[in-house]
Amino acid sequence: MKDVARAAGVSPMTVSRVVSGAPGVTPETAARVGQAVRKLGYQRNDNARSLRQKNLGTSTIGLVVDDLANPFYALMARSVEDEAHRRGHVVLVGSTNDEPQREREVIAAFTARQVDGLILVPTSGSHGFLKRQMAGGTQVVCVDRPARGLAVDTVTVDNRAAAGRAVTHLLGHGHTRIAYLGDRYDIWTQAERHAGYRDALAAHGIPEDPALVRHELRSQPQARAALAALRTLPDPPTAVFTSNDVITLGVLDALGDPAPLGLVGFDDLPLAERLTPPLTVVSQDPVALGGTAANLLFSRIAGDRSAPRSVVLLTRFVIRGSGEHRTAAGPARG
Repeated sequence: MKDVARAAGVSPMTVSRVVSGAPGVTPETAARVGQAVRKLGYQRNDNARSLRQKNLGTSTIGLVVDDLANPFYALMARSVEDEAHRRGHVVLVGSTNDEPQREREVIAAFTARQVDGLILVPTSGSHGFLKRQMAGGTQVVCVDRPARGLAVDTVTVDNRAAAGRAVTHLLGHGHTRIAYLGDRYDIWTQAERHAGYRDALAAHGIPEDPALVRHELRSQPQARAALAALRTLPDPPTAVFTSNDVITLGVLDALGDPAPLGLVGFDDLPLAERLTPPLTVVSQDPVALGGTAANLLFSRIAGDRSAPRSVVLLTRFVIRGSGEHRTAAGPARG
């Protein structure tokens, strides 16, 4: 900074004001400093700056998701990044694959870099370990799922009610043998969606058949294999409710073989309306989830110390055709 000041013929304080965007510098002086910065290749060292001004923050936040390769989380991450960019912050992103140990490692790496806050899609483990980081000033907001053992702002959707509506839709088209294909049951969203499935069956006086329920499906091949196994049952399902987009994609690979099934999926898919038949889904908005979580986090970083909030966003039920396939003798209801 002293070298830049010398080249521009100004004081180091003036250089600092220009680099940080502070007011009170004439355009001519700012241009001269900018020219010296470019010529000398000066770059501000934010780590050194934060050491000198401990209460300044690092202008970084961490985003911890299940799997960034999943389009749902990719859209959420972009939304968080947009909100952070508006506030001059950079986002560090890490994936956990829903493994508690990996989650701890990612969080440790981010907090070691003194991030101002964390937006977290929690794994199934306890998150009491974060209390120490929070006591040290790191703000935390959970998104998509709540964290066990942690009282923080949380942004979710109406998982249970939305799943119940999807299954009720299939019941209304004459299906009573409805399969449930889900991810790991210890994931909060999956437990909620399975509960919604059971709610809908119970409301129609239909007992849940364990033979029609499959959990622990983490990939498209596993979903395909689960559907194939279900179709070998003596009394196979006539419809399927899939609990996330990865499972839906696996089911779609074999949906019409050997006979069509009714299908409703949780999470929308790109080009879902162009499938044959077009896909009926519960659609949640990852952009709204990410944006809401980011706004809550930046509010906390700015000093909001009110009681933790729980925000539940509504989903949309999008009827396109795949869930409207009726059983041969099924009534045309609902």
